[in-house]
Amino acid sequence: MKNYLQTPIYKKSEEIFETLKAITGLFPEDDSILTDLKGQLLGDAMLIQAKLAGAFAVKLYDIKMENATLIRKAARDLMVSYHTLKMLGFEEVEYYQIIRTQIEEFRLLFVEWVDSFNEKHFITDSWGLFNPPGVAHDYKQQDNELDFLDEEEEDS
Repeated sequence: MKNYLQTPIYKKSEEIFETLKAITGLFPEDDSILTDLKGQLLGDAMLIQAKLAGAFAVKLYDIKMENATLIRKAARDLMVSYHTLKMLGFEEVEYYQIIRTQIEEFRLLFVEWVDSFNEKHFITDSWGLFNPPGVAHDYKQQDNELDFLDEEEEDS
C-alpha cells in the first residue's frame, strides 16, 4: 500500500486543516460562541484526516464507504459553516471563501478516490447500507469471494 500521506486527497485535507487553523486563529478569544465553533470546525477537519487514514488502511469496500460517508458529512459541514460565521458577525468571514474553494477541490479528489474502491472486496453488510451496487443485505457470499482477504495489499 502506498503511503496515504503522500496522496493528493490527503495533502488537500492537510491544506484545509492548516487554512482553518489560520482563519479560526482570527476569532476573538472573548467570543465563546466562535470559540466553540472553532473546536467544531477543526474537529471536522481532523475527522476528515482520520477517516482518510482509516479508509486507506483497510481493503473492505463497506468500511471504506463508511469512512467516505463520514468524510463527506464533515466536508459538507465545513462548506456551509460560512453562513454560520456570517450570521455570527465574524468580521473576516470572506477569508472563509478560501476554505470553500479548497473543499470543492477536495470534493473532486474525493469522487476520484471513491471510484477507486474495489467493489469485489466486500463482506456483505447485513444492514444493507454499504454493500456494493446490486448486492442485497441478505446476499450469501461464497468462500471464494473472500479470497481477497488473503491477498497482498495493493496501491489503493
